[in-house]
Amino acid sequence: MDGGGRIVLALNAGRTFQTTPSRAGASPAARFGAGVLPRFLRRPARLLARLTSGEVEAPRHAGLMLAGSLFAATALYGMALGGHYPVLVQNFTAHSGFAVSDIRVTGNREVSDIDVIQALSLDGWTSLIGLGADEVRERIVAMPWVESATVRKVYPVTLEIAVVEKQPYAVWQHDGALSLVERSGAPIVPYTSERFASLPLVVGKGAARHASEIVALVAGHPDLAGRVRGYVRIADRRWDLRLDNDVVLKLPETGEAAALNWLMRADASDALLSRDIAAVDLRLSDRLVVQLTPEGLKRREADIKASEKALKAAGRRT
Repeated sequence: MDGGGRIVLALNAGRTFQTTPSRAGASPAARFGAGVLPRFLRRPARLLARLTSGEVEAPRHAGLMLAGSLFAATALYGMALGGHYPVLVQNFTAHSGFAVSDIRVTGNREVSDIDVIQALSLDGWTSLIGLGADEVRERIVAMPWVESATVRKVYPVTLEIAVVEKQPYAVWQHDGALSLVERSGAPIVPYTSERFASLPLVVGKGAARHASEIVALVAGHPDLAGRVRGYVRIADRRWDLRLDNDVVLKLPETGEAAALNWLMRADASDALLSRDIAAVDLRLSDRLVVQLTPEGLKRREADIKASEKALKAAGRRT
């Protein structure tokens, strides 16, 4: 008891305390310094402590395996930097049973299956895994007849391609060549097949771009539309219509609908388009000018002379 009435006991009476833990039995926290390690580091710390203390022996050839793993990782990293990794994946997966061997093309009429397959540039060992659907789609859409395409990969070896083709609207004659064009006027391919002979023929600069307007306007007069053999664009401002009997209808720059209505009324009442005429000029809003053929002109002159003679004879009798 000390002077203040308190009892003093010796803490080390009858026992011995070890202040420095042994190397083998020390906790990871004690070996690596004071403090408590985070939970996710405790197990690695214990394993490292056992390895450094000699309690755990490394497997045989562990160094060789680690070196091999390092070299393999370095090689893969180098291939990735050099752009060779896709080639490695392509070759490995192709020889593992994923080579494209079944290509199914639908929606094509003008483009053959062979044309589509050739556009893909497959070599027989192209892997379906490494084949990019976007790249395939771009190659197919680059074909002249193709408007759009949908590509679907069906594992392990099938590639499905759905094609939407462009629709030809007219045959465009320009610079001595014939081309099939879309409704917008965009060229598709050169004209080489008589299968498209029934399409409207448009001629001249700007004719393809404006074809849909004039063709739709003339279609409103079925009797006339069936006789038109060509729509000729003049100076990219107006149209001439060439009929099956070589008659030329000269339309104005504006007001084409009114001019055609006037013409069809004249034809219905006087059979104008069936006469010996070479052209009908509709460019003037207040009159319709008819140009006769040379044969028609001769007959016209003969008719006038005959009329004059008849009038003179009638005058003499009176």
